[in-house]
Amino acid sequence: MDLNIGDVIKMKKPHPCGANEWEILRTGMDFRLKCVGCGHQVMVSRKLVEKNFRGIVKKA
Repeated sequence: MDLNIGDVIKMKKPHPCGANEWEILRTGMDFRLKCVGCGHQVMVSRKLVEKNFRGIVKKA
């Protein structure tokens, strides 16, 4: 999977704020994602991101 810092991706389940688009802030074994809707940041394992990934909305 070729995901880079600055990409905006779409995930399977929406964030509680209603947005399901996330900006990638950090990659590695874990991803740091920022919700496009409310700006909340979360750390998620690579395995979980690859499982729930639905597509790239915008390339960096």
